[in-house]
Amino acid sequence: MVAGIAGLAITVGFVGQGNVRHVEIFWAETVEQTIVFEEVNGETQVRGVKGVSGDANPTLLSRTSFAYILTVINNGTTQHRLYIDGFNVQTELLEPGQQDTITIYPDKEGEFTYYDKRQNLVPLGKIKIVSVVPSDEFQGIWKDLI
Repeated sequence: MVAGIAGLAITVGFVGQGNVRHVEIFWAETVEQTIVFEEVNGETQVRGVKGVSGDANPTLLSRTSFAYILTVINNGTTQHRLYIDGFNVQTELLEPGQQDTITIYPDKEGEFTYYDKRQNLVPLGKIKIVSVVPSDEFQGIWKDLI
């Protein structure tokens, strides 16, 4: 019985690493968030819609080594463009009602400012990238399961 359970565990581990299939069965890790541009009392604001709080100009949060997918929707009455300093990425110039998606692959920790970039850079909020590492107490296969 013990040999059977050990054999099953080895088989699951072997197959789970993609050694039987042409692709790994584990999904790539991503962080997906959606924000919208709005004008409130004559000022441009960003609000979270999906994966982030609905506060005005929220702090966006992601992890290193994860694909960060950010969808930006313009619910305002003028053109807007989101620009993230430190990664030098930006959306297209969005007309009212348009949306764009940008993908970032953060490889460093830190806080970076995001702006409304039309004619001038207008700071709106921050994006915080953190590194999450497994516990040092786990070794071998257990370290990979965290």
